[in-house]
Amino acid sequence: MFNRLSLWTVWAVVAIGLFLPFLSHAQNPASPPGNRTYTVGFAQDHMANDWRAAQVRDVKRALEKHPNIRFVFTDANGNTAQQIVDIENLAAQNVDVLITSPRDSAIMTPVLSKIYRSGIPVVLLSRMVEGKDFTTFIGASNIDIATKAAHYLGKRLNGKGRILILQHIPTSTPGRDRTNGFLDAIKNYPGIEIAAIKRADSLRNLAVKRVEEALNEGLQFDAIYAQSDSMASGARLALMKAGIDPATVPTIGIDYIAEARDAIISGQQDASFTYPTFGTAGAETAVKLLMGEAVPKIITVESKLITGDNAEEIEPIF
Repeated sequence: MFNRLSLWTVWAVVAIGLFLPFLSHAQNPASPPGNRTYTVGFAQDHMANDWRAAQVRDVKRALEKHPNIRFVFTDANGNTAQQIVDIENLAAQNVDVLITSPRDSAIMTPVLSKIYRSGIPVVLLSRMVEGKDFTTFIGASNIDIATKAAHYLGKRLNGKGRILILQHIPTSTPGRDRTNGFLDAIKNYPGIEIAAIKRADSLRNLAVKRVEEALNEGLQFDAIYAQSDSMASGARLALMKAGIDPATVPTIGIDYIAEARDAIISGQQDASFTYPTFGTAGAETAVKLLMGEAVPKIITVESKLITGDNAEEIEPIF
């Protein structure tokens, strides 16, 4: 009995010894080599935007697994010039990887091109620049999302009606693609008109103001295409303040945040599209770059249409 137990004890010790390295690796993913501390800098556009703040948190959370990586971020408060200054300051501090979401794809291209050509890897999250001077881009197809949104509302309105568009930042690639893709696709429904395009920059408070302005102007609209769920939330607040039941104004958003899920389930919002922050993927890509690994130039993440049929089954992005 003693020998049999001893044999099982030996085998157990051996098995645990073999398993522990794998367990440790799973809990603590490989970090960049060497004794030095690496710095990953994120020049963010606007931390007052719920989605943008969540994006920074996701990057921070993912990088916290690596004790030799320092994470710093800046907040341009929605100002393109300030974001350029922030990017240049991070580069001057010799960050090892620069992450950003360019507020203006054209104006910011030469700035990021210069940094990329200097040897600092540039990771773009959700927003592109003009040209190819960046290391990798991680995002979803905003043209595809906008096209599907147009067909959804076109069918929802039975091919007739007026749509109010709450627009994301038009100088950014998502704002441009979410507008142009929608306008192109809605042409398939000749009975539908665009009541107005009102810029609200994906900010809830601006969306409230823009919908209030539309109502005060006597603008007639039958549905709302909000290019973010934060703007869809603002639109609901403005409608309710005016005594209008949001359920009577079909609204579609993008991002699929918790507010959107609740609104879809309660019938106050028709639909949304998943649009993850790409923060975790961005952090993981930064780590790979620091470890000398090759990364794809373009990483495209699929987006899903969320309606009352599947909202209870799919978790919001935050």
